[in-house]
Amino acid sequence: MALRGIQPDAVEKRLKCLMYGVSGAGKTYAAISFPKPYLIDAEKGSENSQYCAQLKKTGGAVFRTTDFDEMLAEIKELAINKHDYRTLVIDPLTVIYNNVLEQCATKRITAQNPDGMAHGGHYIASNAKMKQLMGLLLKLDMNVIITSHSKTEYGHNMTVLGNTYDCYKKLDYLFDLVFEIKKGALDSEAIVKKSRVENFNQGDRFPFSYDEIADRYGREILEKVSDSKIFATNEQVLLVTDAIESFNVSRETIDKWLTKAGVSALEDMPYNAMDAVIKHFESKQQQEETQQ
Repeated sequence: MALRGIQPDAVEKRLKCLMYGVSGAGKTYAAISFPKPYLIDAEKGSENSQYCAQLKKTGGAVFRTTDFDEMLAEIKELAINKHDYRTLVIDPLTVIYNNVLEQCATKRITAQNPDGMAHGGHYIASNAKMKQLMGLLLKLDMNVIITSHSKTEYGHNMTVLGNTYDCYKKLDYLFDLVFEIKKGALDSEAIVKKSRVENFNQGDRFPFSYDEIADRYGREILEKVSDSKIFATNEQVLLVTDAIESFNVSRETIDKWLTKAGVSALEDMPYNAMDAVIKHFESKQQQEETQQ
């Protein structure tokens, strides 16, 4: 078989950013300063007057929840429906992740496992949910800013190394930029902890603001309109579900579609892939009508 590699081209990527810091460092205010933010608020921080004013100024909206499934459903709606929001903010993911851990542990409670945490099984179940979230955020055509509480990071012999994020252990794998936010004398300061972006070097420190990020990252990328045709719409899913029943499509065929798309459910199929399935059924329908 011939080699299939090609010369890569640079791609304009939406900002995917994780920021962590202690309470009061300025994470929330900085996050909702980005263009037209859709804030998933897990700590009711947006109820404070300064945050309400900032959301109105930036054309934002807020959805308050601490439930993982509610959050996931809301993000999917952002992915499939036309809207004017540019930036998804989850503030903080720590609260939602801890709730997932608690729920997964509760489901595993038995007489032999009274707290549901034996052998770390609750972590396995919660990590599966977090991987689902990470996959969705990667595909979402919006800037993504996740905030997290911070915790002390320890090294060899419990040597204190500094602070790190307090959330899902592999959370930073998703992000091109990871910032630690600290409260300075006048403004919040960002320290670059991880970077895959040319104009941000690891260890850099700078006053944290939207304008600073925009100048370095590219204002036109951060402010461009989102493409809502990323995931299958509810209408597409209903059409395909009805067609599967009408044409008696085998489970094996459905699994081939899902495997090819790299998903586990029809609801997670990409818009274009689902459109191709619908056109396949339309062609079959036309053939049957011609033969009659």
